[in-house]
Amino acid sequence: MKHFPVFLAVEGRRIVVSGGGEAALAKLRLLLKTEARITVVAATPIGEVTALAAERRLTLIKRAMEPGDAICASLFYAANDDDAEDARVTALAQADGALTNWVDNLGQSQFITPAIVDRDPVTVAIGTEGAAPVLARSIKADLEARLPRALGTLARAGKAFRGAVEALPIGRKRRAFWSEYYDSVGPETFDKAGEAGLRKSLEDLLAKHIFAKTQAGHVTFVGAGPGDPELLTIKARRALHEADVVIHDRLVTPEVLELARREALIIDAGKEGFGPSMKQT
Repeated sequence: MKHFPVFLAVEGRRIVVSGGGEAALAKLRLLLKTEARITVVAATPIGEVTALAAERRLTLIKRAMEPGDAICASLFYAANDDDAEDARVTALAQADGALTNWVDNLGQSQFITPAIVDRDPVTVAIGTEGAAPVLARSIKADLEARLPRALGTLARAGKAFRGAVEALPIGRKRRAFWSEYYDSVGPETFDKAGEAGLRKSLEDLLAKHIFAKTQAGHVTFVGAGPGDPELLTIKARRALHEADVVIHDRLVTPEVLELARREALIIDAGKEGFGPSMKQT
């Protein structure tokens, strides 16, 4: 991985775009979905950019970029469709301390913008490190079709209820609550009663989980097969995803172990001739 995927907090922070043509407008359509303060620097912006400024959705500076224009900017986009000008403004922005993206120039960019599926506050980012943007768009289209439009509404209701869920202990019980909400109770309630019914369904579900008896721990044996994670059964993948502890031998591949939860305890119990091994008692 040459690019580490992160979600950057931009609420109330500056994002500067140099350029006022179609390339800049394409970036602005995405950036304007955020709560950042957008500034566009362009000597001759097209009508759509000027209209956005008139609607006070962004700040427009009608001139070529100068030193200091990107001071305090969290991100900077060079989108002039002119290599010489994009090189000049990128150097200025980096001197101002901003992370820079040169549109359609991966080698000169300090960060890249992935394809995005927006179900605010649920956001799915798809990146191919510039190797296959058409593939990224194909995956995005597939996810757009699969993810329900109500997902964002369910997530917002869940976020507002997070404080109440602290009544459940961290770990398995809390995960079980959220799994049941997002997998069944939430979607079913939304279909029947809409957003107005979600709060009551969350309260009822929380009461159910608070008074439910704690289930005893159990062990699930999973065969890893020849090592290809795509050959695992659905039940095996689910077991790995839900496990608190995963104990494996040396024949299990890293690709299979990637399916475990990040928070799970991974224990290597494998043995190798004349090598390190775990004692058996």
